[in-house]
Amino acid sequence: MTLYSRFAAHIDAALDALVAGGALPADLDRRNVTVEPPRDTSHGDLATNAAMVLAKPAKSNPRTLAEKIADELRRLDEVAAVEIAGPGFINLRLTDDTWRAELSAIRDAGGDYGRSQRGHGTRVNVEYVSANPTGPMHMGHCRGAVVGDALAALLEFAGYDVTREYYVNDAGGQVDVLARSAHLRYREALGEAVGEIPEGLYPGDYLVPVGRALADEFGDRYATAPESEWLVLFRTRAVAAMMALIKADLALLGIHHAVFASEAELQAAGKPEAAEQWLRERGLVYDGVLDAPKGEVPDDWEPVELPLFRSTQFGDDQDRPIKKSNGQWTYFGADLAYHFQKAQAADELIDIWGADHAGTVKRIVAAVAALTENKTRFDIKLVQMVRLLRAGEPVKMSKRAGNFVTLADVVREVGKDVVRFTMLTRRADAQMDFDFAKVVEASKDNPVFYVQYAHARIASLHRRAAEAGIDATSPDLSRLDTEELALVKLAAQFPRIVETAAAAREPHRIAFYLYDLAAAFHSLWNVGNDRPDRRFLVVEDPASSAARLLLADGCAQIIRNGLSIVGVEAVSEM
Repeated sequence: MTLYSRFAAHIDAALDALVAGGALPADLDRRNVTVEPPRDTSHGDLATNAAMVLAKPAKSNPRTLAEKIADELRRLDEVAAVEIAGPGFINLRLTDDTWRAELSAIRDAGGDYGRSQRGHGTRVNVEYVSANPTGPMHMGHCRGAVVGDALAALLEFAGYDVTREYYVNDAGGQVDVLARSAHLRYREALGEAVGEIPEGLYPGDYLVPVGRALADEFGDRYATAPESEWLVLFRTRAVAAMMALIKADLALLGIHHAVFASEAELQAAGKPEAAEQWLRERGLVYDGVLDAPKGEVPDDWEPVELPLFRSTQFGDDQDRPIKKSNGQWTYFGADLAYHFQKAQAADELIDIWGADHAGTVKRIVAAVAALTENKTRFDIKLVQMVRLLRAGEPVKMSKRAGNFVTLADVVREVGKDVVRFTMLTRRADAQMDFDFAKVVEASKDNPVFYVQYAHARIASLHRRAAEAGIDATSPDLSRLDTEELALVKLAAQFPRIVETAAAAREPHRIAFYLYDLAAAFHSLWNVGNDRPDRRFLVVEDPASSAARLLLADGCAQIIRNGLSIVGVEAVSEM
């Protein structure tokens, strides 16, 4: 039990005592009672809103109730002072020994410090990347890949049972285009001069090896054969080749999915039909006619009866077709069935989507609500695109021309750690610039460098302490003063950050916190530049050095724990 969870239990016990004494009703809902650091550190170490939350249902004055709660909390040995602020917030100041004990707790817990059971084993399916299998990963896919993978790791650290899933869109027209593009490269591999790639086919050179493989396997058997003889075969081979390429690209980022769900297999198994039938039986799919398009109506438009999902019953602005007029499934119809399949094996679903899909959020949220009868939590995290820069100038690229910037090229140029951490230095729904020069800059303005440098500094400190013969196995922590304990207070927030980030589904909070912790450590370190007695390692004062070494170790441990969540290495040398 970490400090924040322990004080949550203390407050709960204080409320129990008031219930036992008749000062509070027994049936109050305490779920919104919080324990957190006050926004202004001058107000104390911890703050609780217990009196503010419970006063109204308890039919009490908030400040009067706060006084009663404060009287209970003053009995605790860990509490130095309790103050009531404003209309009823309760601020606590803890004893210095409490913070010293928390530093020892960080050391004892090691890699498990901050790990939580908040999730209680809840099964969560996190689906991310899911790029069409028509080419290698490019930087347009990178941010969603990192956000999804870091979120999955965060939820695991917080006690959830997580499945990482990739949805392979291998049933749409784009994979037929891929097959035709591969056939062109196949003919090229057989010696045919194909000339300029025709409009409508994928022009990238990444299909050249696919064409060669097909030529090696089939010879000239399909060179002049009609499309009906090779389309399905070439589509299968090309999709498999693209997925192998995509998996290799993701592996460069340290990303590995447990499940690859095929849209083609989903449809072959009749899952969309099953979902439609399930919804029809509940009156949620009906045959109807869509309204004419808003604005100028095309000359060839005519009303057609289609199976429509009643998404307006779940907050959407219109009912949505699940099939086209030719009987094929709409994208929405296929996605509806896919989410129905996912929900069978999960308690909660999370999708990581590009911001360009924002317009389809309402309908799929409505579908999941209907298909799970509102029993499955479903979150969609929208991720904004990344603008690539070199020394401040935009990097021009065109996916259609086949000269886009691949994820593999970027990782090889700047490194996995730089890419992953940088993608979490903004909220996922905020615009981001990725400047190749700035992300490798060795400065405070480069978050990944600044955090890794803090860990490397502490590793160097350890080496120098060992050379000086300083024994830090049983340090006297009373040597740590108020300025040094302030760093412990920040370090002790890590378990709370993990829980709040997991609850909000926002892994960037871990990166933000690590930067703040690294900045506080560097600031304390730099005090020693002007005051040699304040250095972390003072050979003439081994007792203080041993205590400060444990303080540094605590910061290093939390940096390691946090970086493991975001998928970045905690380096020992830079």
